[in-house]
Amino acid sequence: MHALEGIRILDLGTYIAGPYCATVLGEFGADVIKVERPGTGDNLRRFGTDTECGDTLVWLSESRNKRSVTIDFAQPKGRQLLLDLVGTADVVVENFRPGVLERWGLGPEDLNEVNPGIILLRVSAYGQSGPNRDLPGFARIAHAFSGLAYLAGEPGRTPVTPGSTSLADYVTGLYGALGVMLALRARDATGTGQCIDLALYETIFRMLDELAPAYQQFGFVRERMGADTVNVIPHSHYRTKDDRFIAIACSNDDMFARLAQAMGRPELAAADAFGPKLARLAARDEVNEIVTEWVGSLTCEEALTKCREEKVPAGPLYSIAEIWEDEQYAHRQNIVMKESRIGELAVPGALPSLSDTPGEIRWLGPSLGAHTDEVLEELLDLTAEEIGTLRAEGVI
Repeated sequence: MHALEGIRILDLGTYIAGPYCATVLGEFGADVIKVERPGTGDNLRRFGTDTECGDTLVWLSESRNKRSVTIDFAQPKGRQLLLDLVGTADVVVENFRPGVLERWGLGPEDLNEVNPGIILLRVSAYGQSGPNRDLPGFARIAHAFSGLAYLAGEPGRTPVTPGSTSLADYVTGLYGALGVMLALRARDATGTGQCIDLALYETIFRMLDELAPAYQQFGFVRERMGADTVNVIPHSHYRTKDDRFIAIACSNDDMFARLAQAMGRPELAAADAFGPKLARLAARDEVNEIVTEWVGSLTCEEALTKCREEKVPAGPLYSIAEIWEDEQYAHRQNIVMKESRIGELAVPGALPSLSDTPGEIRWLGPSLGAHTDEVLEELLDLTAEEIGTLRAEGVI
């Protein structure tokens, strides 16, 4: 069995943030019905690298395990179809701008009238309230507004987007999945559903450790530090003799003492040298230079071996080519091969790993409307003739 077997989710979202929440839950058995506009579908189908099947690699990977149904719920008949499906569902996921669902007559009150137990996850750039609620936004804007992009990059240089990735979308999707699970648990006790309101920027801001308390207490504004970390040293990236990079993380005095031992210079960790954290922070450039010279005298494998012998946290900076060949990734099945509409395709595996009810990738992103007839027949008892009429009218 799967952990979420029996839970049905209507995914009305577009792009990544809301739909990723549904993807995660679908990996653990939830029946995810992806509701898309007839003819065009979710914009995610065109976001990313194009493929021969007409949908992108992002779509094929991130719309795994979903059943695609096309409904124009801006039309009265389409709205009613969607409300009928809400009556069979546990969760609705949407990430339109605030007020859009309400304009279609599909706001929280409308959904609740049909199904008092429905849980509505609402994802938007700035949330359902506040002076910015109506502004558009994507992950890049969330990285900027949250304070993350300001911290990313080299001192004095243009701030960068961390990893050139839609991080805020994925993080918000995970918080959305957490919110859905909490709301399902509450519904077990109360019998009623509720709304979950998430803003893209706030999920990133929540992960910026002591940024807020450090400013409130000391007026400290953290600046860009490149690969370094604000409160510990050495905790950075270092180039090896064979022109690769390794990460070293010495988060406390004991770890630095082990690194000093690995470097063959245990005296560096003495109390009157760089042993105490405050002494290292005061001499950040000097400590970094010592470690840089040592790492630069060794190959990547030599440096990692010496660190590992002394139990110093260290690892290589991997590209996807190196990830592809790594034994740890293979052992954990972090990349799995699945059949798709373009043949066998490598995609990230399901997380987290559950011992008794693990996640599963049953299929990859479907073609537009592939399951429309199946879902309408199965859940709403519509006949083939009724479905044909709705298709002729452009409702589905």
